[in-house]
Amino acid sequence: MKNLKENQIKAVKIFGANYELKVIYKRIKTPKLNLTEKQIEICLPTKYKKINNDLIIGMLIEKMYDAIAHKELEIIMEKVRTTLKFAPEDYKIERLDKRLGKVIANKLIINPEIVKYRKDIIEYVVFYEFCKLKINKTGKKFYDMLKKYMPNYENYAYELVGEHY
Repeated sequence: MKNLKENQIKAVKIFGANYELKVIYKRIKTPKLNLTEKQIEICLPTKYKKINNDLIIGMLIEKMYDAIAHKELEIIMEKVRTTLKFAPEDYKIERLDKRLGKVIANKLIINPEIVKYRKDIIEYVVFYEFCKLKINKTGKKFYDMLKKYMPNYENYAYELVGEHY
């Protein structure tokens, strides 16, 4: 991300949609982020105008992804729990390198960056990880279970591979 000057706009993804990122400078003490229908407005103190603000903007966007993930993943997790009739011992939202989800010791870990993707893709990742909890190895039984609950799972997997998942 290049140093964003006032009114320069860059796109940020939320649920597969591009939101314009608008950075403006105001007489405020702390940075603020406001999410509207199709725009993310970041207000920075005027003293930040002459410095590289990439780190601050990145941190604000990460916090936004965390907040959205905490809210939306609980809804999706409940849907998957109800459908599969089992649940992990626990789940948490945590940044992962190059992965959207993983299972460690009966605990599901979901990367908050998952909220960049459409909700159906998010559901696929959660179903996939739940199936890994139930059936340890990815083999015929695993994919049969995944296909039972997500008949189009291959399309989602292909789409994620295309996005370098």
